[in-house]
Amino acid sequence: MTSMGDKGSVQTQTKVLSQGCWTEVSCPCCVSKQVEPLVLIQLSDNVQPVTKRWLISLIEASKRHGGAALLTHPGEDECRNVIVVSAPRCTLLRATEDLGLCKKYHNEEMASFSYHDRDNFTNVDDMQEFLTLAERQYIVKNELDSLQAQKKQRIPGIPEAPGVLEAWENICQKLVRAGVIKDIFPLHDQQRLNDLGRRWYSKKQIWGQPLDAIQSYFGSTVAFYFSFLDFYTWALVPPAFLGLVLTFLLPGGGGVVKEQAGEGAMEEDDDGPSVSGHMVQAVFSMLWSTLFIELWKRRSSSLSHRWGTLNLAERFAGPRPGFHGTLGLNPETGRLEPLFPEWQRQLRVGLVSLPLVGLLMGLVVLGMTCFYHGEALVQGFHQDSGSLFSGVLLYMPSMAHIVYTNMLGNVYHAVAMQLTEWENHREESSFQNHHTTKVLLFTFFNNFAVLFHIAFYKQDLPLLRKRLASMLIGNQLVNQCTEVVVPFIVDRFLSAPHKKEQEDDLEMDKLRAQRSLPPYPGLFAEYIELLLQFGYLSLFSCVYPLTAVLLLLNNITEIRGDAYKICKLFRKPFSAPVSNMGVWQTAFEVLGFVSVMSNCWLLLLSPRVQEFCLEGGISGKNIILVAILVEHVLILVKMVLAFMIPDEPDWVRIKREQIEFNSMQALGQQKL
Repeated sequence: MTSMGDKGSVQTQTKVLSQGCWTEVSCPCCVSKQVEPLVLIQLSDNVQPVTKRWLISLIEASKRHGGAALLTHPGEDECRNVIVVSAPRCTLLRATEDLGLCKKYHNEEMASFSYHDRDNFTNVDDMQEFLTLAERQYIVKNELDSLQAQKKQRIPGIPEAPGVLEAWENICQKLVRAGVIKDIFPLHDQQRLNDLGRRWYSKKQIWGQPLDAIQSYFGSTVAFYFSFLDFYTWALVPPAFLGLVLTFLLPGGGGVVKEQAGEGAMEEDDDGPSVSGHMVQAVFSMLWSTLFIELWKRRSSSLSHRWGTLNLAERFAGPRPGFHGTLGLNPETGRLEPLFPEWQRQLRVGLVSLPLVGLLMGLVVLGMTCFYHGEALVQGFHQDSGSLFSGVLLYMPSMAHIVYTNMLGNVYHAVAMQLTEWENHREESSFQNHHTTKVLLFTFFNNFAVLFHIAFYKQDLPLLRKRLASMLIGNQLVNQCTEVVVPFIVDRFLSAPHKKEQEDDLEMDKLRAQRSLPPYPGLFAEYIELLLQFGYLSLFSCVYPLTAVLLLLNNITEIRGDAYKICKLFRKPFSAPVSNMGVWQTAFEVLGFVSVMSNCWLLLLSPRVQEFCLEGGISGKNIILVAILVEHVLILVKMVLAFMIPDEPDWVRIKREQIEFNSMQALGQQKL
């Protein structure tokens, strides 16, 4: 929720824009002394004034006349290349109902908002209290994205084909393709942002984050990420403690690797992990990953209730801007919109997307096979010749593999985006989930294929331990430089003179100055990093017990580094209301399931375990049978644990059912 300080910051912002230039509203309940600038539309430098006036009139028009029913400000004058957009009270309230957001009812309980019952909700007359800043800005973006041409027409000021709007074509997308709109982004509220920074990344304590303030300013998408990062970081404490115990207190816990003289073969040192250490680490990793995921789901549902996103209704909202189909009446909402059969989408996914993704996965395997084959050839050539040239050639397979992997990754990302667009998903969340799933498959395969090859094909645990340790340490050093050191240097030294000029120029338009900031790259790379961490820990930690220790040290600084970047170095991102992490949560669950099989077979491949079994008179065939039995028992235990721990606390379940019951009652009263 906002505070009185937030209202003061709005008044400070609006001093930059003269109040007389804002759209005049006819609805008495929407009249306000102060209009809050929410979103900035950046136009091209050569946009014609007639085009800008046409776009402003379209944004201001009512919904029944094909407009967005928003408020606009032309900037300093209509010849400038910016449009500042806000939203009246009625538009915000109707959009709140369409999104399915829950707000506090007069009895202080959360309830799905209904426009017809709006007077019974608390703070409904004050939009800065009723909706968070992130929600207000997302609603404006959502209304702009829903603008569609009612009939075929020509855009004023744009000649020939680029200026022709087909009936029901998305207007904002058309203007972006025509080069009229360069960008649309939400505006920072500098006073609120500074207050949030002092409470977030500037404080000295290393635990706790102002999650409610983050959700209010940046939205639930960003808040869920930082909540998960915080929860995951402190969940690393138990495995980190166990790793230290196994490494330094048990005999040979460090798993020292030595090279045999005269042979060059790698073998496990006598001080390697004991049988009990391997078993404890493997079983603990399985139990820990299960408890972590189940407890996070409970925390996620609690946060979703607190932030009013427990009962979202995205499928009843309008289609996403890129969706296309045959124009018709939506059978659920009765609205006129493009329709696309679900069976056609499933055919596209099953017959085209899946085979192409599988083909590209095969290219990853092909590249890895060629790398090992080339490495063996070069090493043989070097042993025969021993020349300087052959020594240089030793590095060529690795360099070629890195170049090949990067090129294949770029191709795959482009193909994944094109395939997801072609699948034609109606909801934005469905589009993002399918795109994320495709990229996740490639990322998982690309990062873990080498480790699985070493573990289960070469069956070389000392080499696996070395490779895992080098990947962890190398990745963390790179991450610390790119996410902490470099942003700090850029902000403190390279951007300092520019900031000083802005502070000295009292006449500068603070809203338009935000255009100089780069757009926020999103949370995709951040989630990928956490997923890879979780994979290293859950899949291979029994080989390298110090994995959790290194990850814990990295993530303590990661929290502050990510917070610093999003607050100081980028434009404010739009954030759609979400009820959880979406497909990322499923990805962590899948990794937790795979970890059971991985740890069982790594335990079986341990030389000490094999030696222990042979000394006990267990044959190789029986060892495999025992491993399969143990694997199935652990999977069963994991499933029982997941079943015993509900995904949401009882009080959240009761609240959710109350919200659903009250919504049904309200709908029945409206029909009467």
